Amino acid sequence: MDDLIGIFSSRGDLAHLALFLWASVATALALFALRELAAAMRRFDDFVRELARFNERFGGQTDGHAPHGAARHTR
Repeated sequence: MDDLIGIFSSRGDLAHLALFLWASVATALALFALRELAAAMRRFDDFVRELARFNERFGGQTDGHAPHGAARHTR
């Protein structure tokens, strides 16, 4: 790494070196963010899948209670 910096500094291309380092770090951060976003999407998809499985298993059962938020009609 020191040789690379020495080559750039001897030619006066420190601005190019700084730009390259900035672009490298920005790319690494973008890749990290995309990887974390993909993991979050997988976790959310798993949650929705489990919720659908729960609703299939327990959603159609009635035990005499009104669903949450629904009013019971008695006459």
